[in-house]
This record gives sequence, structure tokens and C-alpha cells, in this order.
Amino acid sequence: MFNKWRKYSYAAQKDQRHQIRWVLVWLLAFFVLYSMLTGFFFSMRVLENETMQPGLRSGDRFVLSSYRIYAFLAERDWIGGELPFKRGNVVLVDMSLRDDPGIARKTLDVLIRFFTLQRLSLFNQKEHYYIKRVIGLPGDEISMTNFVIRVRPAGGNYALTEFELSDRPYVPNIPQVPALWDESIPFSGNMDTRILTEDECFVLSDDRSNTNDSRTWGPVPVDLVAGKLLFRYWPLTKLGRP
Repeated sequence: MFNKWRKYSYAAQKDQRHQIRWVLVWLLAFFVLYSMLTGFFFSMRVLENETMQPGLRSGDRFVLSSYRIYAFLAERDWIGGELPFKRGNVVLVDMSLRDDPGIARKTLDVLIRFFTLQRLSLFNQKEHYYIKRVIGLPGDEISMTNFVIRVRPAGGNYALTEFELSDRPYVPNIPQVPALWDESIPFSGNMDTRILTEDECFVLSDDRSNTNDSRTWGPVPVDLVAGKLLFRYWPLTKLGRP
């Protein structure tokens, strides 16, 4: 009898519609808040490959800071200013920033990633998003020998290895190559000295056998560095800052 009353009662149906509206409002509010946080303060990404092994593995999930709010508040770009990342930091390089996809596509992408728990995206993450390690900063003089970078910081007198200048310790995967390996850049693991300009940084994969980084792209404009890795939240056995 009670169920029939709820089915035919105008008051019950009105109350039900009211509850549905509130659920939709709260869902919309949560989505807007999520979009603002991920757009201006942090982002969540999944590593889709093994380019950062042995420290980071495919399937690892991270929370990364976002530099958009920093740039907005500073009312300037990074060129000539203090960078929010250091040598040795793991960062997100967003190649899509070279061509602005527009606010509509960005919003739709956030919506898709929100409801698919980061599994799907409007943009091809393999073509646009790269997780790499910063090795050289603007003005640095860099060279490579046997897959290890030597860096003379801008204004410095001496060149040191990338590990001595890193903000955090890390262990790259150095491949073993035949003695008569081709000496052409970048596959031999050697690179002639070059000086980065005031708007360039040099990023590398931790797996040095993978050359999908600044060895093949060239130095990356600092404006394409979209965020810095804060901590890994999956798998739970490796929870924390790598």
C-alpha cells in the first residue's frame, strides 16, 4: 500500500524529483571543483610506458602539481624568472600546449577523464604527454658521454655529472652497447657540448636506451613543462614520492 502511495502521490513524486535535482547539483559542483583543482593546482596521470624504469613503471599513477596558477598569479611566463622545477625533478611535458586546443576541447577532455578514472582522454597521451626527468636548465652547458650528462650550470666554472646537481637521487638504466656502435646522436649515448637558451630545458628518460626525449626532440621550451611529480599513489606498495 505504501509503495502504491509513493507511485501515485504527487507529493512523493515531487520529493523524488527534488532529490534527483540535488544529486545532480552536487555532482555538478563536485565536477566543477575537481576541474578547477586539476586545471590550476594539480593533475593525475598514468605512466603508459617503461621509459622511466627502473624507478617508475608502466601503470604507475601519480599526482602532479600544475604550474598554471603560478603563471597566472605571476602574470608572466617562466622566461627570465625563477623556475618551479629543479634539475633531477620528474615533470610532465605537455606537447599539446604548442597548439592550444581551445577551452571547449579542454573541458570535454577533463569530463572524459573524470568519469573514466583517467583511463580515457580526448587527446592521445602517447603523442602529447610525456613524463621525463629534468637534466638541464636554461643557460646550462651540457654534454653526454656513455649516456651520462655532464652539466656546467649557467654562470658556473665547472661541469659536474647530472647526479651531483640533482635535487633528488635517482638511478638511470644505462644500456650496454657494442664497441663499434654508431656514433651518431643520440643512439651512441654521446652528445657534443651545447648551451641551452634562456627558454629551454633538457629532459631525459631514466631508461637511456629509450631516446624519446630531448636527445631526439631537442631541448624543450620551459612553457611546455606543465607540472612536477608530487607523489605516486598507485601501486599502494610504492605509495609516496619516488
